[in-house]
Amino acid sequence: MAQNSQPNRSSPRVSQFQGNKNLNASSNTEREFELVRESMHSAISMNKTEVLDSVLNDFSEGYSSLDHENRQRLLLLLAKEYDLNRAQVRELIKQYLGLEVPSGLGENAESSTGVEDEALLSAFYRIERNLRHALKPVYEVLFERLNTHPGGLKVLTVLRADILSILAEENIASLRALDSYLKEKLGTWLSPAALELHQITWDDPASLLEKIVAYEAVHPISNLIDLKRRLGVGRRCFGYLHPAIPGEPLIFIEVALLKDVAQSIQEVLWDDPPIPECEATCALFYSISSTQPGLSGINLGKFLIKRVITLVKREMTHISKFATLSPIPGFMQWLLSKLASQSKLAEAEYVSLSSVDSSGSAFWENILEPEEEKALMDLSEGVATGKNGMEVMLNLLNSANYEWTNSSELLSALRSPLIRLCARYLLQEKKRGKALDSVANFHLQNGAMVERINWMADRSEKGLRQSGGLMVNYVYRLENIEEYAQSYFSKGHINASADLHRLVKLKEQGERTD
Repeated sequence: MAQNSQPNRSSPRVSQFQGNKNLNASSNTEREFELVRESMHSAISMNKTEVLDSVLNDFSEGYSSLDHENRQRLLLLLAKEYDLNRAQVRELIKQYLGLEVPSGLGENAESSTGVEDEALLSAFYRIERNLRHALKPVYEVLFERLNTHPGGLKVLTVLRADILSILAEENIASLRALDSYLKEKLGTWLSPAALELHQITWDDPASLLEKIVAYEAVHPISNLIDLKRRLGVGRRCFGYLHPAIPGEPLIFIEVALLKDVAQSIQEVLWDDPPIPECEATCALFYSISSTQPGLSGINLGKFLIKRVITLVKREMTHISKFATLSPIPGFMQWLLSKLASQSKLAEAEYVSLSSVDSSGSAFWENILEPEEEKALMDLSEGVATGKNGMEVMLNLLNSANYEWTNSSELLSALRSPLIRLCARYLLQEKKRGKALDSVANFHLQNGAMVERINWMADRSEKGLRQSGGLMVNYVYRLENIEEYAQSYFSKGHINASADLHRLVKLKEQGERTD
């Protein structure tokens, strides 16, 4: 059939029909939003227990059916219209400040003995009680009621995941306050006492195993054979379950039982049979994954690691080492940014690579050692290009398909600077006094120490993209866990092996000598 070359003009009737269709769809969406809004209001304001479950069901089901835009509308409404009553708070504070402190009482209420003092003290207690109540936002009622409602805890994690998604796009003060309050509540409700430690095995229901495959975030599970290996001899998998979210671990950790601390992920994701478990001396944590985006920032992993260490130590007394083989997700981003900025500064007229005088830029720093600079510049005559060592290194690391990993010559030239700069990144680069790298911060605040950086430990595309193939071992020494966690929390002190400290100190000494 020949194509119609005439313009496709819709008839007035067709245009009107499409317009009515769009109007009806918009009306239906708005009606759905209003129904969810009404059920949310009822869930907060209603006190009739016999119908409250039905209302909470309506809200949960209705919220799940809303699109992203309407979820955002509802959450903003919840944050602003169901916040605390600030006029009441201000009035109570005014009353509190207006009370006269009984003579001789000062701030020590317990020393009061007179009748008048007791009356004044009662007034203090009454206003303080009212103030505590007034400082609770109204939306707390919704959170509390959902937490005790079947399926409600899961709804709360979805709510928070949506809040975090909105905040990632726009920093809204009222929504940030809503998130902070809900995060605090979830942290309380998900205390270790409320969680069940479960060893996940091949005999668990298929629905649970499917979630392990779906949520594995560090080293993807390729197939059922791979999954069976990770749950078989020489391997363990533990997860935290909550009664309110049955059959779905909130977080899980994978463990390899080895003769010694592994230096590459290839040793862990093996193809050969594992060693007999009785010969193992090391329990290696090689993957920890959270399954609920809405629990971000709630450190369930800290409690999980400690409980797993306790359990393994009790059941397998021959295990004496507890360590990780961890990714370094922020390293390559930091390094490439550093190389790019320093290479540009090096090209400026006031910077000379051979000698930097007092007129040089205060921001310029040659992050390479002299021997590393020479090795990289020697390459520039053949396989790599660049005006200085940092530019050569930047070009190599940015090469398509990570071609540098296929050359023994390039690997040899890059090994020393990559490991040394990674040590600097892990031990010295900080944000708000804590390790810049997210995984490092996680293990350090749990009481681990940085033991060893491993060369070409993860050659996967993800491993090369994130860290140039490097991985790091964090070690948990049972006798030092609490001490290390406290020193990191209070002072930002990072405990590390002598070898890693030496790598960093050598550079510091070189800078002082210059």
